[in-house]
Amino acid sequence: MSNSNILALIDGSAYSESLCHYVGWIAARSAASVELTHVLGRREGGAEQDLSGSIRLGARTALLEELSSLDAQRNKLAQATGRAILEDGKAIVEQHGEITVSTRLRSGDLIDTVSEREASASMLAIGKRGEAADFAKLHLGSNLERIVRATSKPVFVANRAYSEPKKVLIAYDGGVSSMKAIDTVARDPLFAGLDVTVVTVGTESDSLRADLDSAAATLAAGGHTATTKIVQGSPDHVLGDMTDHEGYDLLVMGAYGHSRIRSMIIGSTTTEMIRSCKVPIVLMK
Repeated sequence: MSNSNILALIDGSAYSESLCHYVGWIAARSAASVELTHVLGRREGGAEQDLSGSIRLGARTALLEELSSLDAQRNKLAQATGRAILEDGKAIVEQHGEITVSTRLRSGDLIDTVSEREASASMLAIGKRGEAADFAKLHLGSNLERIVRATSKPVFVANRAYSEPKKVLIAYDGGVSSMKAIDTVARDPLFAGLDVTVVTVGTESDSLRADLDSAAATLAAGGHTATTKIVQGSPDHVLGDMTDHEGYDLLVMGAYGHSRIRSMIIGSTTTEMIRSCKVPIVLMK
């Protein structure tokens, strides 16, 4: 991602600190700049509200004025909190080296912001869950799902605890997005020097082995000596077990499987992996 820009979306969740460390690590390795963005909801962003119909039956003007004043105070506090989150995030990113970091405080819908800003980004970065779902293990952040559906760029999904990646697992199913994952790892300086394994879930066959050999050859052309594996089982269980028990600290996979329904859902394996995986994930589109 040389001469690239990472669009990182941060909030007040427990994932934001980890996300900023990962973004710093990515930027330092790939000579990328970083755009940290915090999006306030429309109510937080200071939109005017008509309170004239909120209190009826002879409500006093003074009460309406007080309500307006309280709302303005909440908006002011939300903006101050947002700026503090951005400054803290910038400081964390800059711990990883001489990185150009800009900050943006936006109001409105998160997807609108992504649509406006992603053209200049080479990668989007977001925490697995947001403020409202910090400890809801089975709940996948709704904003994450919306972003993965909406963007055409790779999406880095941060887990709760930062650990510098050393060992990368690539999930390969022969689909377009998984082939793009292989090509990206082969060429991108972000992955230089990391231990790489490519896994296909299925039954050993000549065609599967040929696919893996082709993937390994692409990686070899980029300077990686990759290990390849064919493992039986369901993809989510296989990938979960490998990241849990074999020391992998980064998973790279396609956002959609080989037989995806493009416009309706994230691939089911992808959704399950984001929900349950304890390591960060790079989703390729």
